[in-house]
Amino acid sequence: MFGTIIASIIIFGLLIFVHELGHFLAARRAGIKVLEFALGFGKELIGWEGGGTHYSIRLFPLGGFCRLLGEDPDERGQAGNFQDKSIPSRFAVIAAGPFMNFALAVLLFTLLYFFFLGVPQQQSTRIGEVIPGSRAELAGLQSGDEVLAVDGAYVNNWQEVVARINAKPEQEILLHLRRNGEERFIAVTPADQQGKGLIGITPEYKRFMLLPSIVWGFNYTWIFIKLIFISFYQMIAGLIPADVAGPVGIVAVVGEVMQAGLSNLFSLAAIISINLGIINLLPIPALDGSRLLFLLLEGIRGKPIDPQKEGFIHFVGFAVLIMLMIFISFQDIFRLL
Repeated sequence: MFGTIIASIIIFGLLIFVHELGHFLAARRAGIKVLEFALGFGKELIGWEGGGTHYSIRLFPLGGFCRLLGEDPDERGQAGNFQDKSIPSRFAVIAAGPFMNFALAVLLFTLLYFFFLGVPQQQSTRIGEVIPGSRAELAGLQSGDEVLAVDGAYVNNWQEVVARINAKPEQEILLHLRRNGEERFIAVTPADQQGKGLIGITPEYKRFMLLPSIVWGFNYTWIFIKLIFISFYQMIAGLIPADVAGPVGIVAVVGEVMQAGLSNLFSLAAIISINLGIINLLPIPALDGSRLLFLLLEGIRGKPIDPQKEGFIHFVGFAVLIMLMIFISFQDIFRLL
């Protein structure tokens, strides 16, 4: 349990730090003064000054903030003021937080493929793994077998191997293989799964390949971004239940994933980071998305929204989010019990 709590704090801390670091770096680049950079909420545990910014680590690790000069209406008119910058500059500062979460996901997926999983060798036809109990294992296929042809048609890469097997569900196919320098033929019947033939083999994977790992990091980040938006649509349309986890539920998931290995923890952290980035871009009061919306309205109107009204909307939104988080946490505890 102690290990789960420590891992959860590290994951939450990393995601929040990267998010707020995005705001911090973009603000500094735009010439905006950062008054405070904090990790956590509540009582300050550690604090120090540097470059005109007060840095702090606070008691509760489930949050953080980057306070910019000018966010308080009373601070307007001072040098390095957020409100005095152009709309594109302010837009970039606010959007930098969520997009840093996407960048973190790319990095985590890249590290996952580089150190743990390896990159699939799509240009090879060599079998990396034969899934236990699969039709491939029952037919006698082995890891390291090189597929030369499927039903007499020669194959040059893994995509061609997969395509020819997928095309023959529940139809016997003849695989022409090379094993330890010797050629042989093995017949196998692919199982039918949603109209595609599968026999239970995976390509060969190689670790420590930097550029391909980066490519797969970007690919998987984009795949999960699309999946999350599809899930949002399905929940709104009532096609799937609205099952949302709060901090307590995420800690429970971290505990389960830790038992499956460090690589799964990397994957989970990347997925949570993508979720955090997307949620923050939604036009919900108190989140980055709503601030971006106000900037768009300012650009359309040619003048800013009344800061008192905008502040009140964000305050109400923050209060609602806190109540929602408490409600979801109670639901998580109920499910766990």
